[in-house]
Amino acid sequence: MELRHLRYFVAVAETESLSLAAKSKLHTSQPSLSRQLRDLEEEIGARLLTRTARGVALTPAGRVFLDHARGVLLQVDAAAEAARRAVHPVKPCFSMGFLTGHELTWMPEALRILRDELPNIDVMISSQYSPLLAEGLSKGRIDAAFLRKERALPDLAFRLLVKEPLVVILPSDHRLAALKAISPKDLAGETFVIVSHTAPVLRAVIDNYLKRSRINITPAHEADHVTMGISLIMSTRGVGLLPAYAQNFLPASVTSRPLKGDVPTVDLVLGYRKSNQSPILKLLLSRLDELVARASKKIR
Repeated sequence: MELRHLRYFVAVAETESLSLAAKSKLHTSQPSLSRQLRDLEEEIGARLLTRTARGVALTPAGRVFLDHARGVLLQVDAAAEAARRAVHPVKPCFSMGFLTGHELTWMPEALRILRDELPNIDVMISSQYSPLLAEGLSKGRIDAAFLRKERALPDLAFRLLVKEPLVVILPSDHRLAALKAISPKDLAGETFVIVSHTAPVLRAVIDNYLKRSRINITPAHEADHVTMGISLIMSTRGVGLLPAYAQNFLPASVTSRPLKGDVPTVDLVLGYRKSNQSPILKLLLSRLDELVARASKKIR
C-alpha cells in the first residue's frame, strides 16, 4: 500500500465520482484510477466502494477506512511541514497600522528604519481609522500604529511623532481663497464641513478651537474621514478644518489656506501595547528620533 492509494481513495470518496476525482482532483485517467483502487481493495481484502446510478458510494468497510486514511494523510502532511520549518523557520510577523492618509509619509520611512531586519521578518500593513487602530493594538492584532492619542486605553503607550497644524480647506475659487491666511471670524456664515465622531480626537480639537475662538458655527455636513471631507467641501462649496496632511489629496478645484493667530494642532503618535515584547518594536522605538527626522523632511 502506498500513499497515492490513500489519496486516490479519499478523492473518490469525497467527490463520489471516479470521473470527477480523476479529472479535477487527481489529474489522471479514469482507467488508471480504477486500477489503483482495485489494487488497494486487494491489499486490504475488502470492498471499499460500490458503483451506484449516480457514481460511487462507500461500503461499510469504506466508511471505516476513510477516517483512518484521512488521519494518515494529515499526519504525513504535518510531518512534511515540520521538516520544511526545520530547514526554513517561519519568519516572525510584525504588523504596522496607519491612520488612513499617513502611509504616504510614514510607511516608507518606517520600513527604511527596519530594512536591516526585513529579510528576517514579514511585515503586514493595515490602514484604518484611529479608533480601530487603537482597538487592534489593545487586542494584539497590531504591533505598532501611527494614530491619534485615543483616550481610555490604559494598556497602550503613545510616543509623540508630530503636531499637525490644522488648515482651512476650501474651493479654489471661493472668496476666502483670495486671502493669504484666514482668521476664525472669516469662517462665520460659511457652509461648514466637520469631521464626525468617528475621529473623536480630531473632532475634539476642532470643537475646542471654535469654542475658544468664540465662533458660533453649526456644521452643515459631517465627514467620516479626510477624503470624504474634501469631497463634501468640493460638492457643497463649503469650508472645513483638516490636518495639514490633507493637502496631499487635494484636487485642482480645492485648495488650502493657513489659519491666523493661535493655530490648533492635533497630535500624531506612535502607539503600541505596553506588554508587547517584540524585539522589532523595540528597534523601531529606539530609532524613533531618526524616523521623525526623515519623515519631517517630507512634511515640509
